[in-house]
Parts: sequence; C-alpha cells; structure tokens
Amino acid sequence: MIDINLIRTNKELVKENIKKKFQDQKLPLVDEVEELDKQFRATKQEVDELRASRNTLSSKIGALMKDKKIEEANQVKEQVKKNNDRIAKLESEEEVLSEKIKKIMMTIPNIIDKSVPIGKDDSQNVELQKFGEPKVPDFEVPYHADILDSICGLDKESAGRTSGNGFYYLLGDAARLHEAMIAYGRDFMIEQGFTYAIPPFMIRSDVVNGVMSFAEMEAMMYKIEGEDLYLVGTSEHSMIGRFKGQIISEIDLPVTMTSYSPCFRKEGGAHGLEERGLYRVHQFEKQEMIVICKPEDSMKWYEKMWKYTVDIFRNLDIPVRTLECCSGDLADLKVKSCDVEAWSPRQKKYFEVGSCSNLGDAQARRLGIRAKGEKGTYLLHTLNNTVLASPRALIAFLENNLQKDGSIRIPKVLQPYMGGKEVILPKK
Repeated sequence: MIDINLIRTNKELVKENIKKKFQDQKLPLVDEVEELDKQFRATKQEVDELRASRNTLSSKIGALMKDKKIEEANQVKEQVKKNNDRIAKLESEEEVLSEKIKKIMMTIPNIIDKSVPIGKDDSQNVELQKFGEPKVPDFEVPYHADILDSICGLDKESAGRTSGNGFYYLLGDAARLHEAMIAYGRDFMIEQGFTYAIPPFMIRSDVVNGVMSFAEMEAMMYKIEGEDLYLVGTSEHSMIGRFKGQIISEIDLPVTMTSYSPCFRKEGGAHGLEERGLYRVHQFEKQEMIVICKPEDSMKWYEKMWKYTVDIFRNLDIPVRTLECCSGDLADLKVKSCDVEAWSPRQKKYFEVGSCSNLGDAQARRLGIRAKGEKGTYLLHTLNNTVLASPRALIAFLENNLQKDGSIRIPKVLQPYMGGKEVILPKK
C-alpha cells in the first residue's frame, strides 16, 4: 500500500505506475480516492474546529453559571449540544470515508523500482544470470514420479483416498531426502547469521490483509471455517506478522530470520502427466527467509538474499538461473522481485524453485511496523525469499543427481543428514 501523500502530491506518478503494470482498469481509482481524501480531510477539519469551539464554549458555561447568567449559560449549552450532534454525524461520515479510502488504497499497486523491466506477464521476465552448467545426460531422465517410484518413495493413490487430489505420501529414502534438504537449508541460513524460527501455521485475517493483496489471498489461502484463521501459504506471512503494530529499535535492525513451515495452497493440479507428480500440490514444506530493515538498506539485502538460494542449490549440484520479474508479473505489494529457476534435464529447460522479493514499506504500512531512532519514527522495509521449498527442490534434485544405473547420488553437504549415505539405490 502506497502513502496517500503520493496521490496528493504526484498522482500522475501513481497512474504511470499502474500503466506500467498493465492494470489500466485501476486508473479511475486514483481520481476517486483523491476526491474521497479531500472530503475526508475537509470533514476532519470541520470536526477539529467544532471540538475546539465546543471546548471554548464549555469553559464559558462554568463562568456564566458562577455569575448567575443562567439564560446565557443555557444558550451556550444548547450550542454545545448542537456542536456535539454535528461532531457525531461528521465522525460517522469520517469513518465511512476512511474505510472507502483504505479499501481503494489496498488495491492500488506499490510503486515499482526503476530497474524493473516493463512487461505484461511472466513470458516477458528477463534472464539475469546462469549458475552452473545445464547438462543433458546421455540417458533418458524419467519423470520425477517414476524416479520416486523406483525407490518406493511416493504414494499419491493413498493420499487421494485420505485427502483428495493434490496431496501425497513421501516414503522411505524420499521422505528422508526431503527432510535432509530442508534441514540443510535451515543450517545454511543459520550460518549466515539468521535466527531460526518455527512460526504459527495459522494466522488471522488482519495479518493476511497486511502481507498480501486480496486477490492473492482469495487465490491461495485456505480459511478455517467458523474462525478468523487462515492456514499459511508461506511462513513469511506469520513471520512478518510477528512484528504487527511494533516499534523496533534501530539497534535491533536488521531483523534477519529463517523459518520452517508446512505451506497450504489452493493450487489445482495440472492435467495429464503433471497430475501424477508433485509440481502443483496443496501442501508442501518450505524453509523461508525474511529481512526487516531500514529503507536505505533494502536493496542491498535483496541482492544478498537471492544469492543465498543460488548458493544452496549449487551446493546440491543443481544448475540454476535467475529471472528478473517484469512489471506485469509483480504482485501489487512488490517493488522488485526475481525468481530462481532450477535446470530440468528431463524437460531441457528451467523451472521455478524460489522467489525473492523487496516489498518496500507496503507490508510495514499495512501492519504498522516501524523503527525508532535519532530521527524519529519511520516505516521499515520488508523482504522475503525462498531458502528451499520441497517438493519443487526435490524434483530438481532427483533429476540432476540421477545416475545412469537408476541410483541417486547424494552430494557431500547432504550426507550428514542422510546418515552418511552417498547414494540411494533403486528398489525396482
């Protein structure tokens, strides 16, 4: 959510930003909220003036009564009553106007960074850099569900009976490998100085509204029936929500945390072949990272954060690349974002395994996350990035570490988490 002062002082910039995001249908909202804001400020000014007048008049009543000027005192009382009635009416109008303004402001996209490429959708995202050599082996790489089947590691049929489509059982070495990767990602981030956390896996609606747009919430979140609680789609949400309404001392900045959680999303399964696999599922596990920092430090942290993810995947012997998200692919709260994509030897292309985002002060403004220092109190910037999310990361791992004989090589960094195993042998 942007600062309303930006609309008051430079609404053309706001409109130009909307155009860059190819959301022209939102352009009338800028003029609408500008007019509502004028009404709100005029109403507030009148309320302030009436209160001041009421206070002045109220102070006169006692003096008039003391001087036994009863009739004059009653006249003043009547005027105070009129003022109170008018204040009550205006306060009600003020509340309605404030809610209308807030609703519109929540839908106007954040101002994107000047470095963001202009494009309509993800097809116009820009490749930044490749890390590692994307190789295609001299043998056919099976679909990941078949690789998992070869080590007796996946059961979607039973999950369909217990939970429906989009769920799965990971078994044996596959389950162990999944947890090993998450644990390695956790320990890697701890080594970078991040504080490890396990957050709540359910959050209230005011937190949800604070960290994401309404459209995203409707598309992603599972709501707990009869309660003001949502299952987290990513632990970033509850981690940022931890600081809702808080004033953080500058000496405690930056806040750097890495968190684990299961994640729940409404994503539907793909058709055909992909339906057998783990590309789009309703439940997965993720190691996440967040940073809350001074505004002037956020871009430095953005560059650091996505590089952590690259390092992790390269340590797992998985080639990756980074893509700069274009303007039309940015969620409304984001200032700048990039995707980390892993190489798929089977598909002979890259696919998304993580995303790093700088949200500026949008989340902080919605949630009231501020810092206090020598120069006073100010809104902070928030950032988030995927450390490692499985099963997407598991898919990339299986394809890139599969050997010709069907065995799966375990890189050195994972071996301590796998009981010293160097290889997983097929069972079928």
